[in-house]
Amino acid sequence: MRLQFRQCTEHEGVSTMKVSRRSTLIAAPVLAGLVGCSKVSEEGADYPTDDLRLIIQADPGGGSDLSSRALAKEMESELGVSVVPENMPGAAGAIAMEYVGEQPADGYVIGFCPVEIAMLNTTQNADVLPENYTFIGQIMLAPGVISVAADSPYATLEDLIEAGASEALTVGTAGAGSIWEAATLGVNSQAGTQFSPVPYDGGAPAVAAAAAGETDAAVSGAGEAIAQGDSVRILGIMHDETMPDLPDTPTFAEAIGEDIQFGGWGGIYTAADLPQGVLATLEAAVRTAVESDSYQEFQENAGNLVVHKDAEEFTTFVQKQFEEFQELLG
Repeated sequence: MRLQFRQCTEHEGVSTMKVSRRSTLIAAPVLAGLVGCSKVSEEGADYPTDDLRLIIQADPGGGSDLSSRALAKEMESELGVSVVPENMPGAAGAIAMEYVGEQPADGYVIGFCPVEIAMLNTTQNADVLPENYTFIGQIMLAPGVISVAADSPYATLEDLIEAGASEALTVGTAGAGSIWEAATLGVNSQAGTQFSPVPYDGGAPAVAAAAAGETDAAVSGAGEAIAQGDSVRILGIMHDETMPDLPDTPTFAEAIGEDIQFGGWGGIYTAADLPQGVLATLEAAVRTAVESDSYQEFQENAGNLVVHKDAEEFTTFVQKQFEEFQELLG
């Protein structure tokens, strides 16, 4: 069955774009001078009165960790309390995700929500389901790219796809069950290739392996491939438009006529059934943080796109991604 994986656009009822720096939401008032975490009212008028914990499903220093910390810094000034990052790696993120889902629905434990939240129930049978969470907002997107060594015989994406359709080629990914393994399988499904995923411990090592000739190609985030410099040739972008850092690199749709889109998106989430007043406060704080100059500069330097979806849009998007990955990986 032919599958098409792409970011939602406005005509589908979900807006995906670089955000402007004009905030359209107003944060709920913060009660100053109070200490301790009191019970949150249904309206959320007394929220927040204490610091927040931001659970990160990965080790320090990676993309999820750095994005979370950049956002937390900006959220603090909006909320008037500290937002304390806390790394909780393990089981491809399932440990952190299950933990967040088990916390009280009071808004004091939030988490960085990676694309794998839509995958782990299928790939690892983890108790990670969209209905277990309240999704507050998307904050970034790392579009996928496919790259080869600088001296590879495959000069264009068309060359690589044509070769992969007639023989099995090895493609490095960020590991079994990762978004980049799923992207590789998605290319096979839609473009008719025979790419064989080879797991590495992260996208950057996968690209380095391709640069060294250990694999025929690598699928990774754009920033991870760009960081390899002249040692690799980036052949195609898994997004609906070209990227500022890769102006001469075509999208899959432009190069081979197949609209193949995969990305390492991330957002903020918390436990299910969050009171609406608390959600409105967090939603506004996330949006304001995403719109800040410092956060946008951080993501630009990381080779990522600043993409924002509000709570309603993000919830719809995650549910759709969950269903698509079930079909691809189930």
